[in-house]
Amino acid sequence: MRLSPFRATAFALTLLLPIRLLSAQEAPAPVEPVLDAGQLDPNLEAATSTPRDPLKIYADLNLFGEIFDRIRAEYVDPPDEQELIRAAIQGMLTSLDPHSGYLSPADYSDMQQDTSGEFGGLGIEVTMEEGIVKVVSPIDDTPAAKAGIMANDLIVELDSVQVQGLTLDEAVGKMRGPIGTDIHVTIVREGVDKPLDFDLTRTTIAMRAVRYSLEGEGGDVAVVRLSRFSEQAFVGIQKAIKDIFADRDGVAPKGIILDLRNNPGGLLDQSVYVADAFLKQGAVVMARGRLPETSARYVAQPDALDAQIADIPLIVLINGGSASASEIVAGALQDHKRATLVGTRSFGKGSVQSIISLGSDGAMRLTTARYYTPDNRSIQAVGITPDIEVFQNVPKEFQGRDEIIGEAGLAGHIKIEGQIETTVGSSVYVPADKDEDTQLQYAIGLIDGLETNDAFPPKAD
Repeated sequence: MRLSPFRATAFALTLLLPIRLLSAQEAPAPVEPVLDAGQLDPNLEAATSTPRDPLKIYADLNLFGEIFDRIRAEYVDPPDEQELIRAAIQGMLTSLDPHSGYLSPADYSDMQQDTSGEFGGLGIEVTMEEGIVKVVSPIDDTPAAKAGIMANDLIVELDSVQVQGLTLDEAVGKMRGPIGTDIHVTIVREGVDKPLDFDLTRTTIAMRAVRYSLEGEGGDVAVVRLSRFSEQAFVGIQKAIKDIFADRDGVAPKGIILDLRNNPGGLLDQSVYVADAFLKQGAVVMARGRLPETSARYVAQPDALDAQIADIPLIVLINGGSASASEIVAGALQDHKRATLVGTRSFGKGSVQSIISLGSDGAMRLTTARYYTPDNRSIQAVGITPDIEVFQNVPKEFQGRDEIIGEAGLAGHIKIEGQIETTVGSSVYVPADKDEDTQLQYAIGLIDGLETNDAFPPKAD
């Protein structure tokens, strides 16, 4: 059974802080559709109870046409009519809330790559050092890895064009491209006198959404880092758990830490899949919109994966940068008492966006529903409060700049009547050195028994 309640292929549900469904696991199904969303959310009913006179609406459209014609005729320089119309559409959508907007064809293509987690490229993870692109690591079984590109190599030229002077995004953009196309890469390697030249052919690259490591005393605590909810999210979680057991010769870890800090969200279906990986039953999230097809209750189903890890204690790390799909997972695991949440309050984005294709004209991103946790909590402009609040030791140079208010601080955000919104910031700082990561080390200490708190392990009501 497919996850999405939508029947039209033009829609893809996203929960990004700004389509395909996986077949690796039977999809958690939407049940008990919400037929009267207005009763559940009075704001929706109020918004639709007094429809405007269509004649007045058409009069306003005539006003738009008149202004458009005057601009075309009288503006000091001849304007680009297509850009004018797209700007007007963008203004109309962004006036609704911070997450609705127009996507040009190029932006739509970028968004599809982002949510799919796949693109045409070389398979190199890179960073920028002193204006030079440095290879962090080649991805296994990709053109870069097969050609012999190594970590710490410096990329100095792409198709005989100097990289120095380009931004990291510009350099990455040059390395990406249509599958099957060629690129000439020149690299400087420490200990090698002359630059090395590689002729590579771009292929499909899947961005890694999940990484894991074994920490704690004896390496018995599995830390699983999920960076975003792309289409690679659930399969990444599934593979990480399989590899963790393999690394430990089939022995279960003492505990699992799911790190969702600074994860901006992504696809709705992936948040349900990931939550379902740790739950055997019960609601994961409820979506409520004006239309019946945008309202549904998504539930977890028992499977071999959650049975394998059912008895392993779970901690979820969140902070001010954990948004949207991250909050769905954290909220579901918290409500079901499956996990203890550690860190700082999450971002507070409680709305769902539909990506509606406009054909060759790009797409529109439109907020079509609010979502609620299994206990019927809305986190819109409020966020999720961790069970155990742990703060980082923020270096002086970042103090005062490491916090964001979150959704409540965005102009034009959706409000929920009677709900008290967040007015103070939440930290987004995570140190690069694991040993200095107070939140991570506290979570490891809880699992290893070096720290104690009544909230761990969580107790069923």
